Amino acid sequence: MNFAQWWLTRGPSGLPDCFSIMVTFLWEREGRCVMICRQNEDSDLGRSARRRGGIGLAFVASLTAIVAAGCDQQQTAAGPAAQEDGKLLAFPGAQGHGRFAAGGRGGDIMAVTTLDDSGPGSLRECIEADKPRVCVFRVGGVIRFTTERPIIANPYITIAGETAPGGGILLTHDGGPTGLSPIVIKNTHDVVIRHIRVRMDKMGERRESNSGFIVENSSNIILDHVSSSWTRDENFGGQGENDAITVSWSIFAQGLQPHDKCALLSSDSHKPQQVSFINNLCALNGDRNPDANFPAGSCIEVVNNVLYGATGEFVEVWESNGGTPINIVGNVFRAGEKTPPTIAAVTRWRIETKGAASIYAADNALDGAMAMQTANVEEVKAEAPVCPLTFDPAPSTDVLARVLGGAGAMPRDDFDQRIVSDVLARKGELIAEPGILPALAAGEAPLDDDHDGMADVWERTSGVDDQIANSWEDADGDGWSNLAEYLDFAHRERLAENARM
Repeated sequence: MNFAQWWLTRGPSGLPDCFSIMVTFLWEREGRCVMICRQNEDSDLGRSARRRGGIGLAFVASLTAIVAAGCDQQQTAAGPAAQEDGKLLAFPGAQGHGRFAAGGRGGDIMAVTTLDDSGPGSLRECIEADKPRVCVFRVGGVIRFTTERPIIANPYITIAGETAPGGGILLTHDGGPTGLSPIVIKNTHDVVIRHIRVRMDKMGERRESNSGFIVENSSNIILDHVSSSWTRDENFGGQGENDAITVSWSIFAQGLQPHDKCALLSSDSHKPQQVSFINNLCALNGDRNPDANFPAGSCIEVVNNVLYGATGEFVEVWESNGGTPINIVGNVFRAGEKTPPTIAAVTRWRIETKGAASIYAADNALDGAMAMQTANVEEVKAEAPVCPLTFDPAPSTDVLARVLGGAGAMPRDDFDQRIVSDVLARKGELIAEPGILPALAAGEAPLDDDHDGMADVWERTSGVDDQIANSWEDADGDGWSNLAEYLDFAHRERLAENARM
């Protein structure tokens, strides 16, 4: 029984059902709350709600609009099926080609208890461990790599930033010769990273090694609700022979000129890849918003993103690796103050072409003066998706509100809040120098006396024994492990925190 169910069946009497559920959402951060009230009028919960004097679905609709990011994009762990086509999803609501990444499922729970660069209880210790593991955070704040950052090379890891107290986790480096891209996933597989932000306030010496997130020669990877800014290369970059990659619900903003890029989805690839770039915000980057350059036989989807303020290019489709097959669906291309009216939403590049691209573009919204595509796109446009979409896209009319309401590492720090405000107000600048790191509250981690990665209070209210380590058991028999359900709760808690800000 989740908290919303408890409230309706055992909680204080006399309150209207939707008011009760909204209070549950605000104070217990049950992201599914309004959906329970709206969708289950004829369920046991609905009948209980009516007995308590429900206030009607019209009001529910307005509440739903307010908390759409929390309720629509990710429901409770008991909601979505744990499996798809017989495969277990990375987490409830996982989408895209990387949705089956195992992460650290079944492995050790490793608590990050210090913000230090290295040593016992450090994030580095968890990253470098050679075993399946889940990194949960007992601290919140800035982790600055003062020596060369660790590389995620050992497979089967989940970095659960949603467990961090306070303002969450920010990764950065100390500049100079060891100032390198803070997150590099290289020559590995099955990696899940959520609710981690990367911002570089100091200049690393090697521009080409100063991205935010890099995935190289790796497979079954999902980056979800991450944020990156002030990079000298890419905010996100794919290199080499990757496959089964998802980048979702993330904010990539204000890379540093003159190489200010949102996302290079692939570089130097020679084998077909499956890559999803979905529900993201690219803001105030000159070009590569994003850039796709893949071999024939690949399946690339750029779906339901908000792409804002480009000055060079928005989506770039290249052919120098063999001719990119790509679905570009349901995106919002929003002009900024410095976006030239001559820019195109989709640009086809034929430099050193090794085969024609194939481009399916549908339901993309142009918000500001620009062209839909360069003239040479028409000859390679497809009438139907070039490969199956991995999920049903939202209509482009809903995308601006959904992405601005729900993307990025949560709760949003001051930087991401400002970026979202700039997008809404059609303001903001492209920059060449980094700023000052936003302050993050340290917070206080919840009690976890059995060290299983789950808050004791959550275990007690969810019917899970809080006296024994039982992360990988399934107390309610719904196909999700206890830890998967707790991490989903923590994720939705972060979303609701942001909704209150």
